[in-house]
Amino acid sequence: MKTASPVLNPPCTAYAEALPLPRSRAADYLELTKPRIAVMVLFTVAVGAILAAGGMIWWWPLVHVLVGTALVAAGGSTLNQVIERHTDSLMRRTENRPLPAGRIRPIEAATMGLLLGVAGIVYLAATLPQPLAALLGGLTFVCYVFVYTPLKRRTTLNTLIGAIPGALPPVIGWAAIRGSIDREAVVLFSIIFLWQVPHFLAIAWIYREDYHRAGLRMLPDQPGGAAVAGRQMVVYSAALLATSLVPVGLHSAGLVYLVGASALGLMFLVYAFGFVWMPSIARARRVLRASLVYLPALLALLLVNAVLR
Repeated sequence: MKTASPVLNPPCTAYAEALPLPRSRAADYLELTKPRIAVMVLFTVAVGAILAAGGMIWWWPLVHVLVGTALVAAGGSTLNQVIERHTDSLMRRTENRPLPAGRIRPIEAATMGLLLGVAGIVYLAATLPQPLAALLGGLTFVCYVFVYTPLKRRTTLNTLIGAIPGALPPVIGWAAIRGSIDREAVVLFSIIFLWQVPHFLAIAWIYREDYHRAGLRMLPDQPGGAAVAGRQMVVYSAALLATSLVPVGLHSAGLVYLVGASALGLMFLVYAFGFVWMPSIARARRVLRASLVYLPALLALLLVNAVLR
C-alpha cells in the first residue's frame, strides 16, 4: 500500500502511516483462526446437517450449528497456535505466523481462543433444541487443543488421534438436526477419519524437514518413514474406498453415487500407489491434490444423492 507523500500532504502523513496498522492486526487475528481450514470444516458440518434432514435445508438449525461450530473451530485453531508458537518459529512454513513473529502476544491469543471456543459451545447449547451437538463441539475442542496438539511432539500416532476431532464436524451437523448419532453419521465420521490419514501423511512428507527441525514426531521423518507412510496411504485409501460405498449397502445411495464414489476412490488409491512406487515430494503433492479433490467431490455426490432421492 502506498502512503501519502510527506511533501505533498504533510498534515495527513501520520494518519496515512497509522491506517494500515489496524488492518494488519485484524488480518493477524483472522489468521489465528485458520479460515481456510474453517471453510472445509463448515462445509462438512453443512453436509451432515443437510443429509440428516433428508436432503432438505432446515435453515435455522443449519445457521446455528454453522455459527457455533465456526466459533469452536476458530477458538481451537487459535489455542493450537498458542501451544505451538515455539515449534512454529522453527519451521519455515509457519515462522511468519502472528505469534512466532511477535505481532500478537500469547496472552492475547490465548484469551481470544478460549473465549471463542467457550462461546461456540455455549451458542450450540443455547440455540439448538438437543444438547448433543454442543457436547460434540466441546469434545472436538478439547481433543484438538489438549490431546492432539501436545501429542505432536511425543508420538507419530498424533495423525490418527488428530483425525478424531477432525472427523467430528459432520457428526455435529447431523446431531444438530436429529439429536442422535445414527449409522449414517458414523459412516460420515469414518469417511473423513480415513481420508485424513493419506491427506496429512502427504503434507508430513512434503514438509518433513520442517517438522524435523521443530522436533515434531511425524511418521515420514522416522527411519523407514517413506515406506511406512506409503503403505499407510494405500491401506487407508483402500479402506476409504470400501467405506465410501457403505451408503449403497445401506440403501441410502444409488447408482450415480456408486459410480462416482468408485471412480473417486480408485483415483485416490492410484495416487497413493504412485507414492509407494516412487516416494518424492512431487508424488506426495499429487496425493495431496487428489485428497483435496476427493473429499468435496464425494460429499457433493452424497448431497446430490440425498436431494434426488
